[in-house]
Amino acid sequence: MSFALRRTHPEDAAAMLALFQAAANGPGLARYPDEIDADYIAATMARSTGPGGISIGAFSEEGLVGEIHAWRPGPRKFAHVLGDLTIAVDPKWQGQGLGTSLFAALFDAAREMVPPIERIELFVHTGNPGARALYERLGFAVEGRMPGRLKLDSGEVLDDFAMVKRLA
Repeated sequence: MSFALRRTHPEDAAAMLALFQAAANGPGLARYPDEIDADYIAATMARSTGPGGISIGAFSEEGLVGEIHAWRPGPRKFAHVLGDLTIAVDPKWQGQGLGTSLFAALFDAAREMVPPIERIELFVHTGNPGARALYERLGFAVEGRMPGRLKLDSGEVLDDFAMVKRLA
């Protein structure tokens, strides 16, 4: 299965909504499908496609099958940081290297930003060990653990790990 990577654009919003709702049924995203709507996607796209943000989509013949985005937190003291990172991969495409390719493209784009990005931050919870293994393989390291940060509708409580990759 082949795909092409490119920056996302506002016309990708409907495809991004469908992708995120599909991906939210798995363990990865911090939102449930009913929390992902057109307003959420519009706000996400405004931050990630605007100045200080990155949004890269993976497109196949099926359409958008993966997307990664992150942005600078805002205050100038954090201009070297890229955070609020989210990656969504269509469940049919998981385990095929798509996530690794999306991260590689994100790292390349981050290295081109001015001022330069030195630190990329993300969170991963204990219920998603496959994602944590991927992040560690890509050079992210755990900087902290937040016990009980996530509480699922089922009542299950999960810890969150703060992970960082340094580019500088």
